[in-house]
Amino acid sequence: MITVIQRVNYARVLIDQQITARIGHGVLALVGIEKTDGSEQADKLLHKILHYRIFEDAEGKMNQSVQDIQGGVLLVPQFTLAADTRKGLRPSFSKGATPVQARQIFTDLCDRARQLYPQIECGVFGADMQISLENNGPVSFILQVCGNDG
Repeated sequence: MITVIQRVNYARVLIDQQITARIGHGVLALVGIEKTDGSEQADKLLHKILHYRIFEDAEGKMNQSVQDIQGGVLLVPQFTLAADTRKGLRPSFSKGATPVQARQIFTDLCDRARQLYPQIECGVFGADMQISLENNGPVSFILQVCGNDG
């Protein structure tokens, strides 16, 4: 799984000009799911998202997680993150999970996230979403997890 996390002042998802998910101060996570991903990778990714220390402490150092600051988490499925861009001028999506597989993994990720942390919002898999956000910093990181990552 590959994810871009961004520290945000706010983020929201619009579908058909209707707000379907929104958070205030917290983390926006764009989630790409690959063919080899499953529940183990989703659990590891969720742990990283919830515990990654990207918020400043009293000394101005990035020592606090989204849970520490009691911020929101917005999970958004984004299949284009699984694209292979190493060759040519057009992305290849051969590494990406099938829509059925990716939908199930993303749904399970959202369900597990809501069990572990109360301030979870999720985008809608397969929907044409417009994402609005204000990146705080800007602070953005790429997180990847595989079967043997911690």
